[in-house]
Amino acid sequence: MNIELSHINCFYGKHQALNDVSLCYPLGETIVLLGQSGAGKSSLLKVFNLLEIPSSGEMTIADSHFDFSQKISESTIRSLRKNVGMVFQNYNLWPHLTVLENLIEAPCQVLKLSKQEASYKAMSILARLQIDEMAHRYPLHLSGGQQQRVAIARALMMEPKILLFDEPTAALDPAITSQVAEIINELSRTGITQIIVTHEVDFARKVASQVIYMEHGKIIEQGQLECFAHPKTEEFKAYLSH
Repeated sequence: MNIELSHINCFYGKHQALNDVSLCYPLGETIVLLGQSGAGKSSLLKVFNLLEIPSSGEMTIADSHFDFSQKISESTIRSLRKNVGMVFQNYNLWPHLTVLENLIEAPCQVLKLSKQEASYKAMSILARLQIDEMAHRYPLHLSGGQQQRVAIARALMMEPKILLFDEPTAALDPAITSQVAEIINELSRTGITQIIVTHEVDFARKVASQVIYMEHGKIIEQGQLECFAHPKTEEFKAYLSH
């Protein structure tokens, strides 16, 4: 099964955020979206879990097919999001809940797990990410890097087939950025598909198995890791040289 987009167009008013975007990748890849601010990376990321609904085109993802010439129901969107998790740039943790409570909220509500089952699962994921000793702390008492790990743990609780990351290292120092890269590489070995928006080329090199470079809402270049060493387009070559 592949992730496939065909002729996707997105508009914000008169501004075209995505222009005839098509791609096809097998599951299990770590796909990095690169480009300047305003290139369309975040808009494309949001299409994968329908935070952004295109005005036209088609998408196949997580055993579902969408034709955007037809209205997509709320129940269909909710169903897709059970399989396509998202780690937001600002983490979106609930400040009034502890780390553990943040993790078990959705599985108890959506997957109908018991509190005991969800807590056991949460503790094992926190242990895997080496933050289990923080289970009973509140987000305000965590560093940015720790909050990022909690956000990843929370997304993993839903056992998504695909995990989306929006600028996962934006506010992190180099040491923490390296740790996030290690987590993403470890997750890739489990076979989960990851799609990552970043503007950090060094970080992209550490985690990507596939690269997409965008400008003005269009894909300019896409390919495997060797794109970094041998870019095919002048635009991507210029971007990498900055």
